[in-house]
Amino acid sequence: MDNEENKNRELFENALRGLEADIANAGTHLIIDSHARQAYAKQIKAMAIELRSNAMTGRISWLTAAEQAQDTRNIIMQIIRTRSTPVGLAMAQQLKHEGKTLNELIARKTKQLHGQGIAFDKLSAEKQNAVYAEIIKSAGKSNPKVTALMKNLSRAGRGLIFVSIALSVYTVATAENKFDAAGEEIAVTGAGIGGGIAGGAMAGLACGPGAPVCVTVGAFLGGALAAFGVAMVW
Repeated sequence: MDNEENKNRELFENALRGLEADIANAGTHLIIDSHARQAYAKQIKAMAIELRSNAMTGRISWLTAAEQAQDTRNIIMQIIRTRSTPVGLAMAQQLKHEGKTLNELIARKTKQLHGQGIAFDKLSAEKQNAVYAEIIKSAGKSNPKVTALMKNLSRAGRGLIFVSIALSVYTVATAENKFDAAGEEIAVTGAGIGGGIAGGAMAGLACGPGAPVCVTVGAFLGGALAAFGVAMVW
């Protein structure tokens, strides 16, 4: 009977550790990606303000400012994506695979300001500059719906981390050897987070860009397997 009870207790503890690792893994992903999105929004806004100021004071032309705004936004986007998790990267690629060219934006803004069928090169210099100004303005804005969503997900991520910590505290508090249990909790949770990042990256390579569902599955599977492996070794 004792052996059966010990086996059941071990199964419960392993399941609990796997749950802790997956919760911590999800929470960490959400927090990292939210911070990356906030950094992106902040940097493109500052860039647009500076370029607009330079154009208005005559230090550079409106065309040069528009070119720099679009190029810089695309560069910032790529840099920020390297700071995202594999899941965050896949979601970003699904929403926008790559930035638009300046010519595409000129055509779009010309249509918005002056209607269908109006050629940009037929506009006066003043109206062309107005088109460039709109491009600079747009370059400084991030998608408000995505930004708001990421802020909410950041709060959810912090909540998940709190739950994971609470479960770890419970596991340590109910363990016979609390020192060893604390060390195992740290190792298992760390492995779950690291395994989640690695699993998501591998899934991204296998599934290709813009496949958030596949990458998310890979992240959770990688996190669970890593956590389970560490728990077994421990």
